[in-house]
Amino acid sequence: MGDLDIRPATAEDVPAVVAMLADDPLGAQRESPDDLGPYLAAFERITTDPNQHLVVAVRDGRVVGTLQLTIVPGLSRRGATRSIIEGVRIHGDERGSGLGTQLIEWAIDESRRQDCSLVQLTSDKTRTDAHRFYERLGFTASHTGFKLQL
Repeated sequence: MGDLDIRPATAEDVPAVVAMLADDPLGAQRESPDDLGPYLAAFERITTDPNQHLVVAVRDGRVVGTLQLTIVPGLSRRGATRSIIEGVRIHGDERGSGLGTQLIEWAIDESRRQDCSLVQLTSDKTRTDAHRFYERLGFTASHTGFKLQL
């Protein structure tokens, strides 16, 4: 495998990122890779917000992974800043290669650089393989999450 570069995503990366988001049973139900308009609009909002870090992992000129890191200042925990990891996806032919670990380690390191005291993430209840992966990296399932579809 070639060298890996983790860098900020560009508008040109959006189709590859959306394809990875759609490449599983859950994503296939909620993503629309044939209509990039909403994704490009969201990308513009992300790139203009200094607390958003959408990155891609690139190997041999090809986008093979992605995640979004959000920095959230807060009052709780004595005014702690936390980060939230979202949208972690690894290209199908890279799964099991250690790339996911490298991406999460990048997010943890960046969280430290941003003076975060806590890194959190959510994972759909059906993603049991992902749960084992995050637990291997030291994350604990400490809370129950709730969502309200709008």
